[in-house]
Amino acid sequence: MTGLTITGGTLIDPVADEERDGVVHVDDGLIAASEPEFAEPLDATGLHVAPGIVDLGVFAVDLPAFVAGGITRAALMPDQSVPLDEPSLIQRAAASGKPDVWIHPIAAATAGLDGEELAEIGLMQRAGACAVATGKSWIADGSVMLRVLRYAAALDLTVITTAEDAGLAGSAVATDGEASTRLGLAGAPAIAEAIAIARDLMLAEEAGARIHFRNVTTARGFDLIRDAKSRGLPVTCGITPAHLILCDVDIGPYRTFAKLTPPLRSADDRDAALAALADGTIDVIASGHDPQGTEAKRLPYADAEPGMAGAETLLTMSLGLVRDGRITLSRLFALLSSNPARILGIPGGSLDKGSPADIVMFDSDAPWKIDSEKMAASAGNTPFDGLPVQGRIAHVIKGGRLVIDRP
Repeated sequence: MTGLTITGGTLIDPVADEERDGVVHVDDGLIAASEPEFAEPLDATGLHVAPGIVDLGVFAVDLPAFVAGGITRAALMPDQSVPLDEPSLIQRAAASGKPDVWIHPIAAATAGLDGEELAEIGLMQRAGACAVATGKSWIADGSVMLRVLRYAAALDLTVITTAEDAGLAGSAVATDGEASTRLGLAGAPAIAEAIAIARDLMLAEEAGARIHFRNVTTARGFDLIRDAKSRGLPVTCGITPAHLILCDVDIGPYRTFAKLTPPLRSADDRDAALAALADGTIDVIASGHDPQGTEAKRLPYADAEPGMAGAETLLTMSLGLVRDGRITLSRLFALLSSNPARILGIPGGSLDKGSPADIVMFDSDAPWKIDSEKMAASAGNTPFDGLPVQGRIAHVIKGGRLVIDRP
């Protein structure tokens, strides 16, 4: 494997929480302390050089979209056509990203993700699972969830859960409020999220387990997470750029590309999410990548499938938060890279010597326009279709190998 020497760029170090000028050496797939004997030069003048993005919680292996978005590691949720509830399925999923992306499968908490019988979590961990998850659904039975948390704690695995009380949410397709009422859409109260969070926090505390709430989107939910952290509980939470930027009025007029899980919230809850980002309550920004084809989205709003193609717009939409002064670039890459790697206990998220050479280089000011018909994703259902943005990937290195090399 040929070495590389990256010069001229501005290094983003989320671990040290700083930006600095510097040189990065790559040798034998790792970040090296000195220039290798046979190193190819890579000029990053005018670019930022950062750890590759670690996307926590994608729902499809979509390699072109991952590469286009600077994602070098993707944690795959167990919600597949055959749920990831057996060791052989974990092994197959882990191999599905070669050679361009590291895929880290997340084990199903229950057999078939049905919320009833525990899956063989220990065997799946040995097969390569990096965490255990309830999937898109909440485990309604508290005794089952407690067993999942206790088992995961014994195995030192993080439990990733969806925070939505299914009994309250029912078949709703929007958040209950003025926007859903005006559109005549069935809405569920936003407290469905907080109720689920409150229960699972108490169960996690009882079990002594680490718990990650994949997508928290309401003021009451953030208050519960904030309080749990203040008491020293090992709890983390994430969010998508869509839930940080959009609110329920962006559904109109019946834009199915904006039908997401959880549904878009009120402007007040969106503002609470931005406040939680600023004060450190939010640990992860993830794409929530769940591409849906035309046949699933070109339907009446109530019948359309929820989900968005978020991988290749993850970085560019998140950079808007930096330009707005809400976070720094180094904090952004803690949210995109180092924090997800730490939560999952996997390599990546660092430019330190000896770390895997997973690196993304980008021009933070490069303008372009999001076009759903030209996306690399398997389906282009993005709520940001047609939006002018800034921030373009120039080079992506995975394990010391150039995956994207744009002039």
